[in-house]
Amino acid sequence: MVDLQLPGLAGQRVAITAGAGGIGLAIARVLHAQGARVAICDVNKDALDQSRDELGECPAIQADVSDPDAVNAFFDLVETELGGLDALINNAGIAGPTGGVEEIAVEDWKRCIDIGLTGQFLCARCATPMLKAAGGGSIVGMSSAAGKHGYAFRTPYSSAKFGVIGLTQSLAKELGPHNIRVNAILPGIVAGSRMEGVIRDRAVATGTDYGEMEAEYLAKISLRRMVTMADVAHTAAFLLSDAGANLSGQSLAVDGNVETL
Repeated sequence: MVDLQLPGLAGQRVAITAGAGGIGLAIARVLHAQGARVAICDVNKDALDQSRDELGECPAIQADVSDPDAVNAFFDLVETELGGLDALINNAGIAGPTGGVEEIAVEDWKRCIDIGLTGQFLCARCATPMLKAAGGGSIVGMSSAAGKHGYAFRTPYSSAKFGVIGLTQSLAKELGPHNIRVNAILPGIVAGSRMEGVIRDRAVATGTDYGEMEAEYLAKISLRRMVTMADVAHTAAFLLSDAGANLSGQSLAVDGNVETL
């Protein structure tokens, strides 16, 4: 699918949160290669500078999506530099704390929810009038396999990701009459340093060896393997393309069929 030209992506104006690294950057790369015009925000300034060069000097701004003023500044930049908006990739999120419910600090809970769920609301709130002005478009929210399975010792993260599903289905109903499609992607265990950290933290929390914990994760996946950031990026590109024109209100799991967490 890497070399497949998807219809309707060329010339699309796409805003991507947390677009300077990880899944966000993978999506930006795929969309840029398909001829879309992307604008990104991220909290990491150094990563922004590097990715901006790679993505053809795309509009980029440092922003924390839990801050309404920072979100407003990002969409002001999108309006100024891209002249409007055709799609939003609501990608920003954090792993949050790992621990039992009685051990998790309230401020850590709030931070995880503020970035992973409230941030998506704030961005959708700014994007919606721009998408309406464009005659329609698409919003893709990043949920997780933890958005359909309860996840012991990761309650803030799982709660935020369940919330993304509710936000997606609600906005799909609300915005459908305006020709705006809203979907969620649910990545499973994505290979990379972030997942390594999650496995390591959970191993510590449960008193398990890292290798044993990793094996436990893979045993819960029907295909017995992790997915890649490229897998997720290709799904996002499909949802934004004309090939996905009649998909809305859906939660697409890109996870090798995670059976449980």
